[in-house]
Amino acid sequence: MTEKPSRFLALVESVLATLIWASSFVLVKLGLEHSGPFTVAGLRYFLGALFLLPFVIRNGNSINSLPPRLWFRLFLIGLSAYTIGNGALFWGLTYLSATTAAFLLSLSPILILAMGVLWLKEIPTRLQVAGLIVTLAGSVLFFESGLNQGELLGIGMVMIALIGFTSFGILGREVARDQQTDTLTLTTIPLALGGGLLLVVAFPLEGLPGFSMVVWGIVLWLALINTALAYILYNHSLQVLTALEMNVLLNLSPLVTAGLAWFILGERLGVAQAVAMVIVIVGVILVQWKKQSHSCKRIRI
Repeated sequence: MTEKPSRFLALVESVLATLIWASSFVLVKLGLEHSGPFTVAGLRYFLGALFLLPFVIRNGNSINSLPPRLWFRLFLIGLSAYTIGNGALFWGLTYLSATTAAFLLSLSPILILAMGVLWLKEIPTRLQVAGLIVTLAGSVLFFESGLNQGELLGIGMVMIALIGFTSFGILGREVARDQQTDTLTLTTIPLALGGGLLLVVAFPLEGLPGFSMVVWGIVLWLALINTALAYILYNHSLQVLTALEMNVLLNLSPLVTAGLAWFILGERLGVAQAVAMVIVIVGVILVQWKKQSHSCKRIRI
């Protein structure tokens, strides 16, 4: 995909990408019933890279011409986003419901805002502060009924994942901003390196996978559709949509995940939790409002 899409096509692409990514939590939960989190994550992202590699080669991109310094940068991006970020997230999903994990992941702009204040000395606007307060209030409401056994560890894993995703954003921003390589290569190489490293960790800890045909189907679907295709749709639509428009759509994914988890996994949300999710979505949108004119680069699963 190289031609700039129409606005209607870009909206269709972004909605499809949001729906695809919202289903990831449910599909991962199904996969984790039969294999360890590192194995599922590693196979998904490494296979996703293999699916994207022909597009990289077809575009005439020479991987061999990448300088060593850029290779190291791409390795760090893959390490932070996939080995640490998604490795911890998949681990957390063994303790959390798909809906709760999706809800927690939607809080990533809050962490980015906090890091901007601490390290970049970026002072938030009043609207962003209001969004932060709204988000925190929604988070308190979501967990007002307390935590089940193991959920605290799962939340800790997702928090580690958020740190990895935030590092990915910082590392990837410089490469994209300076146009050190194209978007397809920036997506494919970190996927291969981060996913491959996860497999190196997974096999000694979790053993060789003995999946059934159903589970292999889930892993291949995650790799081809939820990784390769979704990222292509996402990056293509960003040529037209603003950061605010894209983030509004992406922030709706926890609601879609909740609907899919209810239908497929039988997960139930209380009224307070449903209201809390809506409150948090509004708060996160307010936090991101200032950044509507900047490039939107977010990690999705």
